Amino acid sequence: MKHLSKYAAAIFFAFSMLLLAGCAAPEKQQTVGAYIDDTTITTRVKATILEDPELRVNEINVETFDGVVQLSGFVSSQTEINRAVRVTRNVEGVKSVKNDMQVK
Repeated sequence: MKHLSKYAAAIFFAFSMLLLAGCAAPEKQQTVGAYIDDTTITTRVKATILEDPELRVNEINVETFDGVVQLSGFVSSQTEINRAVRVTRNVEGVKSVKNDMQVK
């Protein structure tokens, strides 16, 4: 009987460890707080771009992950690309900007 309870305890422990390992978040998955921070940064960047009198471009897509902002889409000139990157860098919380915009 003692052997049976030792085996049961060992199996329970092993099963518990497997469950805990399965609950670990993958490396590229964000916490809820980080997701909210990124969503806030994305909203600020979009608002800044829309409010800028030199831009007023609706075709710039903004995505943020861990404070890194990716700008993509089509604009009319290289000047607009440079301006969008510059204003994005000045938004609070932006760590860096990845530019994937193209001139149409």
